[in-house]
Amino acid sequence: MDFRIMGLDSPLLSALQQMTDIAEEGGDHGKSTNAPTRTYVRDAKAMAATPADVKEYPNSYAFVVDMPGLKSGDIKVQVEDDNVLLVSGERRREEEKEGAKYVRMERRVGKFMRKFVLPENANTDAISAMCQDGVLTVTVEKLPPPEPKKPKTIEVKVA
Repeated sequence: MDFRIMGLDSPLLSALQQMTDIAEEGGDHGKSTNAPTRTYVRDAKAMAATPADVKEYPNSYAFVVDMPGLKSGDIKVQVEDDNVLLVSGERRREEEKEGAKYVRMERRVGKFMRKFVLPENANTDAISAMCQDGVLTVTVEKLPPPEPKKPKTIEVKVA
């Protein structure tokens, strides 16, 4: 699918288009050492297709991610490398019932994923997540601001 034809010409979508073209051409025959791996391409597609909002409140950050059709048990929220919030999940195709066949298939299935680099004042020990109506809200509390350093008084002695 060419995103430029659809009027969605952005740097991210162009990069995804390029990666998709490389992955489809590649196979084992035309493998180049610079070509992205299938996993990288799959994860890049999952990240580009997962919409999210980030809000900052006085005492916290909220990451709001659309996860349509996923139950809370199908969603993973993790912190990697001490400062990267990873939200992922996967929606599988429903099992076909006997005698039923798809006439049209438009709903997205597959992996959902987003990564967010957390700010320095994010408290990674105080993270909560709640999923309601297909919308996941991850709340990351802020660390209190550091106490201002008080001047240190040094006693002057008589020589």
